[in-house]
Amino acid sequence: MDNEFKERMEKALFDLKEEIINNLISENDSFKSLVEDIDPKDLVDIAADDIDRKMLETVSSQDIKRLRLIDSALSRIKNGRYGLCMKCGKKIPEERLTAIPYALMCIACKTSDEKMNR
Repeated sequence: MDNEFKERMEKALFDLKEEIINNLISENDSFKSLVEDIDPKDLVDIAADDIDRKMLETVSSQDIKRLRLIDSALSRIKNGRYGLCMKCGKKIPEERLTAIPYALMCIACKTSDEKMNR
């Protein structure tokens, strides 16, 4: 996987994170007031901060999961493990990462995991 692809995915992950934060701000007054109380930064910097307990109370469980998956993917980019399946260690196809930039597993492992959880 080349650096240009990783940079595109990193930008896509930050964009997804910013989109979630913007949706939360527009839909939730208490979340909006929390964001406004934070030192003036751009939303990407706010999104890069750890989500504190007060924010977690205002965020849906699905959004929490997506934010954690995004943070995890950003960490894997930094430590050189991005694009590798967390289960088998094989490369995740770029097409899958383009569709789901925070994917943890290759298609085969994800399919197997879903079958086991049924």
